[in-house]
Amino acid sequence: MLRAGIDFDMKNRVSVDVQTIFHKMEQRTLSAAYKFYCDETLEDAHRAAADTKATYEVLKSQLDKYDLLENDTKYLAEFSTRRKFADCAGFIAFNKNNEEYFTFGKHKGKLVNEILKNEPGYFGWLLNADFPRYTKKVLTAIKLKQLNSKLL
Repeated sequence: MLRAGIDFDMKNRVSVDVQTIFHKMEQRTLSAAYKFYCDETLEDAHRAAADTKATYEVLKSQLDKYDLLENDTKYLAEFSTRRKFADCAGFIAFNKNNEEYFTFGKHKGKLVNEILKNEPGYFGWLLNADFPRYTKKVLTAIKLKQLNSKLL
């Protein structure tokens, strides 16, 4: 509306996001993708061999369907990445400046370095909480880098 030169205020308005409705109503599963891209029903879903084969078949079909996709692993990895994560579970991501930030909890969106510096107890809590080992390894590496930079 602003681009059209119309002064518009959303404070007392509601909006409908049709993409959100689509994502909530339509299945987002490997079985649904297999049906959509390969026009077949996935038998033995959640079995490693069947899921692996179906994933491969879906990728082949995507490459055939979308001309802009390149059959190149590095290209596809970059194209399919929504956010760059420091850990496999997605609790720590990189911002546009390649700085780690938390993606969850009370410090969501805040830089890991800042939180570890200003709230030293949070690091201990994270290491003792139920987080994946790799997330804890990444946190420890960030903390060690922080400590080492103080020594230099």
